[in-house]
Amino acid sequence: MSLTPHPLALAVLACFPLIAAAQTADSVPRLDEIVVTASRSPQLEKDVLGDVSVIDKETLRLSGSDSVAEVLARQHGIQINNSGGPQTTTGVFLRGSPTQHTQVLVDGIRINSITTGSTSWNAIDPALIERIEVVRGASSSLYGSGAMGGVINIITKKTGADRPLSAWGNIGYGSYDTFKSSTGVSGAKDGWDYSLAASMADSNGFSAANPLAGDFTYNRDRDGYSQHALTGSLGYLWRPGQHIGLTAYNGYIDGQFDAGPDPRPTHSITRQQAYNLTSTNDITDYWQSVLRLGFSKEFTDTRIPDFDSSVGSLQRSYTWQNNLQFTEDQRLSVILERLEERADSQSNYLENRRDTNSAGLIYRGDFDIHHVQASVRNDNVSGYGSETTGGLAYDLDLSDKWRVGIAGSTGFQAPTFAYLYAPSTPASFWGPRYQNNPDLKPEKSRNIEASIRYADGGTQLGLVVYQNKIRDMIQNSVFDPAINANTAKNVDRATIRGVTLTAEQRWGNTTLRASADFMDPKDDQSGLQLVQRAKQVFHVGAEHRIDALTVGAEYQFTGKRYDSAFDQNFQPQRVTLGGFGLLNLTASYDFSKRAGVQLRWNNLLNKDYAMIYGYNTPGSNVFVNFSFRM
Repeated sequence: MSLTPHPLALAVLACFPLIAAAQTADSVPRLDEIVVTASRSPQLEKDVLGDVSVIDKETLRLSGSDSVAEVLARQHGIQINNSGGPQTTTGVFLRGSPTQHTQVLVDGIRINSITTGSTSWNAIDPALIERIEVVRGASSSLYGSGAMGGVINIITKKTGADRPLSAWGNIGYGSYDTFKSSTGVSGAKDGWDYSLAASMADSNGFSAANPLAGDFTYNRDRDGYSQHALTGSLGYLWRPGQHIGLTAYNGYIDGQFDAGPDPRPTHSITRQQAYNLTSTNDITDYWQSVLRLGFSKEFTDTRIPDFDSSVGSLQRSYTWQNNLQFTEDQRLSVILERLEERADSQSNYLENRRDTNSAGLIYRGDFDIHHVQASVRNDNVSGYGSETTGGLAYDLDLSDKWRVGIAGSTGFQAPTFAYLYAPSTPASFWGPRYQNNPDLKPEKSRNIEASIRYADGGTQLGLVVYQNKIRDMIQNSVFDPAINANTAKNVDRATIRGVTLTAEQRWGNTTLRASADFMDPKDDQSGLQLVQRAKQVFHVGAEHRIDALTVGAEYQFTGKRYDSAFDQNFQPQRVTLGGFGLLNLTASYDFSKRAGVQLRWNNLLNKDYAMIYGYNTPGSNVFVNFSFRM
């Protein structure tokens, strides 16, 4: 892997020894988050094995008008793309893996589209999220198909013991005539816990495409959006250790995009729903049973002049997880799951249903300075067969501050319905006939990584080295002379190697953060860098509080990337997307414990850059939000 240092890399890396040197300063330790996703059971973040991070409520509160994907992009190991604004199709690359290789959950319920494997990020409003847990590395032995690159769990419900009824609200306005508001209530008393929140947003936006996208796409009009979301939860602790709870999320966005010079509007309506009914029961002091019924549905209606199309899917999941606590330091989770996937009938797929029955084991043991997590899972997919995946992680405490670890895991991705069952299309101006391929094999991966971490009060340092080898990758639109048509085929392999450094120092009212990602995402057959992924990404951030005022600055540099495009003769070509650096400023002022104002100024220097060839990104933009808590 080529790791030629960029000049900016040296500047970012210089922050790491400064942070390390500051570890003897008077620092304020941060509160350790509770993480569920990494082992499917609650544990402190400091005890988690693997590369895991948590985006907390305060970070989301200061995100301004940013989308969930834009908030994720400020975390190490994550890159994103979108085709012209937060309302458009967005992809999230976790450690360079293809976007469909990241399993996305809302309150533990999977929401990836079964037709494309993608996620409707634009229909998820960060204003209604309590926190986000990110698990990097193949996690199919925990969550099955779709977790080859990792897992992102979006959690909407606030947990905790009895607390009085509280209300909160936000109202803000910013660039591109963007208006956002949200409000909610929550509380817990006499065994009941409840929450309800709603949000809306409206923006005139900016033109999604530019002339590089071509005459069949470019339109100079502004492309805005209207968004609404509702989330709620209700739970009851009917006896000690016996709890039943319901969570619900319903998000909607009507977003415009560019589809050529026709002055008539083109827009896409996307709805994302996720519902979760859970019964958690302590059968004995050593046996906890968790029954979960999940339902998610996504639907997109695309409206172009003289042409409308719709695609959607729903998923029903049934989970029985038994957590067995053998000793204080050893536990075993036994998991039985069934997943029912149904494609929307309007898609006219040759097959619109698939069922998966799964069984898994997750073991976690802590033996003084030794820490082990092992997992194995078998998924039996209708129309394909069985796939078994596993994971093994070991951490060693070198001292009370230093920990080293090593882990290995396997993953798989079942082919999407679009690849397997999409109806054939005739030859056209754009290319030859297309035919589905029901004989596709699942994509598979092997991931290994090693890490070293340091934690001492307000000082956090980390180093992770990883390699993810993906085989039987599916490439769409491969010409097959046997059928005289384009089709999807398992013809590709990729190797993604990388090094991630992270650091955080808190002393007094000041916090400094930095991360550096060096990655070599390579197509094994061509030797070329995978499209839309940079080899180098650096983050530096600082925050300081002065009484009621908190000010902060962030800088992100993303190296050059490549993309696929068509030339004037409609022949495919590879184009370069230049590297870019973004400077953001934040500020917040608390008028009292109950009211405050927050400001976010993104892309302060008005940098012109691209994530996808031919599509625009926001220029310098400001958003001001007023918040209250009761």
